[in-house]
Amino acid sequence: MSVLSTSPEEAGTSIPADPVSADAARPLGPVVMHRLAEMHAYVSALREQGLTVGLVPTMGALHAGHLSLVDALQQEVDTVIVSIFVNPTQFAPGDDYDSYPRTLDADVELLATVGVDAVFAPTPAEMYPQGELRTSILPGLPGRYFEGKTRPTHFAGALTVVNKLLNIVQPDVAAFGEKDFQQLVLVTNMVADLNLPVRILPVPIRRDTDGLALSSRNARLSETERVTALFLSKAVLAVQRQCVDGALPSEAKRVGLSLLEAQPGIEVDYLEIVEPQTFVPVADDVAGAARVILAARVGQVRLIDNAAVEIAGPSTEENA
Repeated sequence: MSVLSTSPEEAGTSIPADPVSADAARPLGPVVMHRLAEMHAYVSALREQGLTVGLVPTMGALHAGHLSLVDALQQEVDTVIVSIFVNPTQFAPGDDYDSYPRTLDADVELLATVGVDAVFAPTPAEMYPQGELRTSILPGLPGRYFEGKTRPTHFAGALTVVNKLLNIVQPDVAAFGEKDFQQLVLVTNMVADLNLPVRILPVPIRRDTDGLALSSRNARLSETERVTALFLSKAVLAVQRQCVDGALPSEAKRVGLSLLEAQPGIEVDYLEIVEPQTFVPVADDVAGAARVILAARVGQVRLIDNAAVEIAGPSTEENA
């Protein structure tokens, strides 16, 4: 396909002054921009026409889960922008930053099939012109647990780049998937705490037909590992069903862990039922909405999953 794009050397030469009226003359596919100045000019033109703007922040290697974010956002705004940026500040030494897939051309072609208007694909030098970060955003107490404990620098890097993207694009709405549920909560907190003028749109997890939560990292699984990885979603579903059936959180969690521990090739990082805003594990004497969260390695690939659960709480007989 033909994509209107600008290289870093050609910044500012191909952004139409009127993105909407220029659509008929524009090649099929989204406008692709690499420079902040290009993005600012594009959004300014949209604002002059009174159009609303939505943003889907991604690290690329796009799949149907990302497209579900686009679809949800298209119901909310006039123009959808997808950012593609493999953010180095949210990877710790030893993480998979260097091996993380970078598939910009394929991503743009995929986004063209669902009518995305623009792609913002900056370089690290464009996003971090000073090199090392001089300022970062700390995630607060909910970010210290689970993913925050396993990857101590991850959320500070993620929140900082999300804040930068929101400031650059200045969307009315930004869509985030519930698969990265802890990140979704932290981004929502950041927007509220810093009074950022954007609405965060949560989008449910998109799963494959066999139940596996869609992830860019799934492509790194071998055929055998992918079959093994199905037990992650099975474990989450088992915990969810146990809670529906009235099991206490500790009982429901044991069922999920037993299922995972019986499968060779799975190394569990955590499986817990938490309060969905604080990420404090729930006790057996509570009732109400909670979240079962899971992280595990299948081979060399670390995967996460989660689901909403409703805890019935101790029975009347137990309280007597």
